[in-house]
Amino acid sequence: MSDQPRRPRTSGKPYRRPKKDPVRILAFEALRAVDERDAYANLVLPPLLRKAREKEGPEAFDARDAALATELVYGTLRWQGTYDAVIERCVDRPLGEVDPPVLDVLSLGAHQLLGTRIPTHAAVSATVELARVVLGDGRAKFVNAVLRKVAQDDLDGWLERVAPAYDDDPEDHLAVVHSHPRWVVSALWDSLGGGRAGIEELLRADNERPEVTLVARPGRATSEELLGEDAAVPGRWSPYAVRLTEGGEPGAIAAVRDGRAGVQDEGSQLVAIALANAPLEGPDRRWLDGCAGPGGKAALLGALAAQRGAALVASEKQTHRAGLVARALEGNPGPYQVIAADGTRPAWRPGSFDRVLVDVPCTGLGALRRRPEARWRRRPEDLEGFAPLQRGLLRTALESVRVGGVVGYATCSPHLAETRAVVADVLKQFPDTELVDARPLLPGVPDLGEGPDVQLWPHLHGTDAMYLALIRRTG
Repeated sequence: MSDQPRRPRTSGKPYRRPKKDPVRILAFEALRAVDERDAYANLVLPPLLRKAREKEGPEAFDARDAALATELVYGTLRWQGTYDAVIERCVDRPLGEVDPPVLDVLSLGAHQLLGTRIPTHAAVSATVELARVVLGDGRAKFVNAVLRKVAQDDLDGWLERVAPAYDDDPEDHLAVVHSHPRWVVSALWDSLGGGRAGIEELLRADNERPEVTLVARPGRATSEELLGEDAAVPGRWSPYAVRLTEGGEPGAIAAVRDGRAGVQDEGSQLVAIALANAPLEGPDRRWLDGCAGPGGKAALLGALAAQRGAALVASEKQTHRAGLVARALEGNPGPYQVIAADGTRPAWRPGSFDRVLVDVPCTGLGALRRRPEARWRRRPEDLEGFAPLQRGLLRTALESVRVGGVVGYATCSPHLAETRAVVADVLKQFPDTELVDARPLLPGVPDLGEGPDVQLWPHLHGTDAMYLALIRRTG
């Protein structure tokens, strides 16, 4: 059977087959995967781009097409909340009654109209053609009618119409203007503190496309080697970080292909560096990464441990993620071991390690730049689901470190329920501990707060919003 839509039976004009635009079809497929399968765009998009290049050929689907497809996907996901508010004003039914595939097409069109420099006529016509291909001619007419209403104003004009006044409802205003769920705005504001300026800067930073950051794994690669790549500049804070200011494909870099370097946010690098630099009392021979998947921090910790003659044990509960850790550590210059084990039910004796890192599972609210769909997927009740696991992992970590050793509790979320509340609750059960001031261990990094723990921020540090508390066993 042909995959072309059936011709309408009543028409005053000759039927014209819709034009297939591989860029917009790819973007639509990515959005459907995110919606239907709870997939992450950063995992779905690369294979779709490879498939498009293979099918269309490098001349028909070039780097500019790949960049446009990427912008359409990530831009639509980031601004989904704002676009929903606009589209809801332009349809004749509640938004929940619009079929999800139709809403995805409308959101793609809204992003082209309100979030890019694509001319209005081109944005509408290209999206209607996409609708004809993926939805059929009937629903394409609905898409056309809605987008023509969206096109009647620019983004600023629409925000004046759909966002409540800041003085009437500050959190709801920020939620609509900056496209974050209200509960996320509230949580980030509580953790950040301060007035309107700071939270607006943070929310704006969440909607910016992050640079690709590489890590040169010590003893295997140098930052100088990576700086020889096109558009590569030094990291802001980590001595091992290099930023690719114009994006690019990290897999095309020899050191990354060989595993001597990797892709790693600078915030994650700083967490590993701070733990490695924390002062110890006594020997420094055995290190543990208790939540090692997918292996980025473990690879950096393993390299740092090797420079001191220490050995790393990298533990990951899920077998397939333990395999990723093993690949990340392959070629490490020092001794290491990767095991598949539950971090709350340790496969090692208490007090076995000198340094322990637990980067615990969390809501991921600190990485909304990289995973914009997470802001719409997470719910406040998710915090209750993570809480027992986070506390259990920190308890095990404290039991696993020897007296005089140091534990690093890290999470890629600034939510107070996942950071300071966890540390405070668990330390009540471990009176023979003390918090180590992490700020001096990150020299040159500004705006680290009052301490002793550290919270990084996208708008202040250009990193994910990583949290770190260092805890020493004293008895």
